[in-house]
Amino acid sequence: MNRRTAIRRLATFFLTTASLAGAQQPKKVSRIGYLSPTNPARESARAEAIRLALRERGYIEGQNIATEYRYAEGKVDRAPELAAELVRLKVDIIVTAGEPLTRAAKNATKTIPIVMMGPGADPVEAGLVESLARPGGNVTGLTTLTRELGGKRLELLKEAVPKLARVAVLHDPASPGSVLEIKEALPAAARALTLTLQPWEARGTDDFEKVFAAMGKQRPDGLFVLGAPAMTANQKRIVDFALKSRLPSMYQSRGAIDAGGLMYYGADTAESYQRVAYFVDRILKGAKPADLPVEQPMKFELVINLKTAKQIGLTIPQWTLMKADKVIR
Repeated sequence: MNRRTAIRRLATFFLTTASLAGAQQPKKVSRIGYLSPTNPARESARAEAIRLALRERGYIEGQNIATEYRYAEGKVDRAPELAAELVRLKVDIIVTAGEPLTRAAKNATKTIPIVMMGPGADPVEAGLVESLARPGGNVTGLTTLTRELGGKRLELLKEAVPKLARVAVLHDPASPGSVLEIKEALPAAARALTLTLQPWEARGTDDFEKVFAAMGKQRPDGLFVLGAPAMTANQKRIVDFALKSRLPSMYQSRGAIDAGGLMYYGADTAESYQRVAYFVDRILKGAKPADLPVEQPMKFELVINLKTAKQIGLTIPQWTLMKADKVIR
């Protein structure tokens, strides 16, 4: 064997060895903490949509990402405990749904990146970020600023039900976003539409039956449901009450329409899930939340459930149906 052949073989040996060593090194699996205000059944559609959006960006569950789910079951007071669990697990990123859970996660960690999504209070006013353009801490993501949509939702409900005069507003007083909407956005819109608002509080699961019984005696013309963990966790009960009482209803949750609610107006949910995946991707690739501007929805959708309209004996005007982005028949 000449010297040149020996060197070539030796080089081939080292290259092969290095290649095998690299192949044997396990791929990094990023751990995502997912903090939900509701339960697995209620959260499944949203969680699956986000999983698929992440898959489109190359993140496959069980291969290069693993998700730790924690559910508050509609009880906001559980959020700090669940957020602390995710911090102890040393997840790489925490995805939160709604302002109370985002606050709990932010209080639990100043270092783990947090991607917020869903409705809630203005994150700047709530102290979650310094500004939308420059969050400045470990929180970024999406905000829908729901109270800014309250007037439009009331307007659409009135348009769908021209004889609407008294509207029951179901809300959780423990939700800062709901409180602000009740105090600021909705009264002004109601005056402009000559509507009378009847606020009803429900803090937890045990409150709903009492509220429904009392609300039934007041006999409102419609139901307006504000977003909050308690509302999401009891979504089916609320929808069933509206159907039984033949109440036209407007919701801040898209899932309520699939459960039998009448109308939804808000952010395009499919687009929102794609943006959640965008933030997770950027952060896992090294971007800092402080440098990623908080986004507001660019696209909104009106969804009307005609099956429900028929069930409660309501004929929705054609011009309202023409505005709908989706009609469930």
